[in-house]
Amino acid sequence: MVLYTHHLPAWKRKEVEEIKADAGKYTLVGLVDMYGIPASQLQQIRRNLRSKAKIKMTRNTLIRCAFDEVGEPVALLKPHLSGHSALIFTNENPFRLYKTLEKTKTKMAAKPGETAPADIVVEKGPTSFKPGPIVGELQQAGIPAAIEAGKVKIRETRTVVKKGEVISAKLADVLAKLDIKPMDVGLSLQAAIFEGSVYEPSVLAIDEDLIYSQMQLAAVQAFNLSVNAVIPTKETAVPIVEKAAREARSLAIEAGVYSKDVIDAIIGKAYRESVALRGVTGEH
Repeated sequence: MVLYTHHLPAWKRKEVEEIKADAGKYTLVGLVDMYGIPASQLQQIRRNLRSKAKIKMTRNTLIRCAFDEVGEPVALLKPHLSGHSALIFTNENPFRLYKTLEKTKTKMAAKPGETAPADIVVEKGPTSFKPGPIVGELQQAGIPAAIEAGKVKIRETRTVVKKGEVISAKLADVLAKLDIKPMDVGLSLQAAIFEGSVYEPSVLAIDEDLIYSQMQLAAVQAFNLSVNAVIPTKETAVPIVEKAAREARSLAIEAGVYSKDVIDAIIGKAYRESVALRGVTGEH
């Protein structure tokens, strides 16, 4: 409750007030997941974001207190608060922030108990391992292996974990030995408040190249529709007139409508037809 927060110890009260001040200073308030980020990588991320965003790590109870005191729309972030959440403040729009945070991620080995972010596939082919216990370890992890030409070889491509499944200790150990790093480690945006609305990753994860190509296709289709349906716009008025002129000229030539603009074309058409006719009849 808000009344309770007024009785917080001084240092906690200071933390809450700082969160409230930043929530009023920046146009975007968000929550990021800090789980599994090594300290060295986090320091580098902070340095890279210094001119773009502010990251604040504090207790979730204090974040919740600050959200309660600030009220909506910032308080709408509370359901997204988790055990590894930190605050992020920026004046960037949420789409740009999401893209920036995705660039902070690096590939790392999986730990036992983690959830696969995508299907983990082990490709068939030779490995660098010499014959030994590794063959049994691979097989126990569901990876078909055999010895060939003095080396351990994976006999067929195998999806060892599907997206959303938990990675076992055996499999995590084998994947690390194979130097397969399936985990994206870095700041993950959990949710953000921007201009009164909540933005979640499912909305922000857009394929810019795909959208750009779709927009290009839509523009071409709209242009063609405007020209063919004779709906003049600033962009299509000239092409519509040019198309009409071409069609009128073709009609005049085909119908033998004599005018100074097409008389040469009509005579040329008649000449070509007479040559073709002589070729068929054999006359000269």
